[in-house]
Amino acid sequence: MGQTPVVQIRNLTKKIGNKTLVEGLTFDIPRGEVFGFLGPNGAGKTTTIRMIVGLMKITEGQVMINGKDVEKDFEAAMTEVGAIVENPEMYKFISGYNNLVHFARMNKGVTMQRIDEVIKLVGLENRINDKVKTYSLGMRQRLGLAQALLHKPSVLILDEPTNGLDPAGIRELRDHLRMLAKQEGLSVIVSSHLLTEMELMCDRIAVIQNGKLIDVKPVREMVGEAEQMVVRFELDRPEEGAKVLEVVFSGAGITQDADGLELTITREQIADVNRQLVQAGLSVFGIRTLTKSLEDRFLEMTGGNQIV
Repeated sequence: MGQTPVVQIRNLTKKIGNKTLVEGLTFDIPRGEVFGFLGPNGAGKTTTIRMIVGLMKITEGQVMINGKDVEKDFEAAMTEVGAIVENPEMYKFISGYNNLVHFARMNKGVTMQRIDEVIKLVGLENRINDKVKTYSLGMRQRLGLAQALLHKPSVLILDEPTNGLDPAGIRELRDHLRMLAKQEGLSVIVSSHLLTEMELMCDRIAVIQNGKLIDVKPVREMVGEAEQMVVRFELDRPEEGAKVLEVVFSGAGITQDADGLELTITREQIADVNRQLVQAGLSVFGIRTLTKSLEDRFLEMTGGNQIV
């Protein structure tokens, strides 16, 4: 990743009358990162995206894309952006290739060679000459990606890109976005309500609620950030193991079943627990941490009383 962030957002605020839709958002997105936007309905995700792409006037603050100010130098900034909002619209009665040729004419400097490059990049070589009306929704998403990438943008913005896709299509889109970020150095901003997919797709996630930024963290930290964690020990005599541990770890909330036991401890205490069990003559067959999912963490952070 490059040192200078591709997207720089400073104190981004949107007010309509007396109502504040977005308030004081500040964060950076480096090159080659898949960055996720999470928040309940009405949290300000789409409003933020609209300000980033210039579809909504900024009340306060600044958006810089590859060093270009969206407000002061809009046209230059937008040359750095590719975007798909939900399902991309195409001309259905012409081929995918002719759709790309048509859109290429709207952008200066897009060569026929570049068209061939993006077709290969999104994996549409075998169907690009078929009419778009014969495409599945997943294939249309890939064609939409190709269209958004024609002018070699620095950042790709996707608002609810998985709407209407089946599980295979969602996985296909996720794999393409990860590949584009890694191989092309493209920064990707994704807003979605599918928390499991965001967890698999994104490097970092921003959680916003009521227009304010709650937190920005790498996905791995967000799903495993707690100082204490639930750890499962699989062993031969769980009832005896529980009695051994209750002496030293009485406040760990020990529970047991036929195959093992679980308790809430810190990472550093895992080795101590294992040592106690082994010294008591018990056989430990496995140890694993039961980390919280992104959905669990999201519901904790937002209060869990609103649907995303």
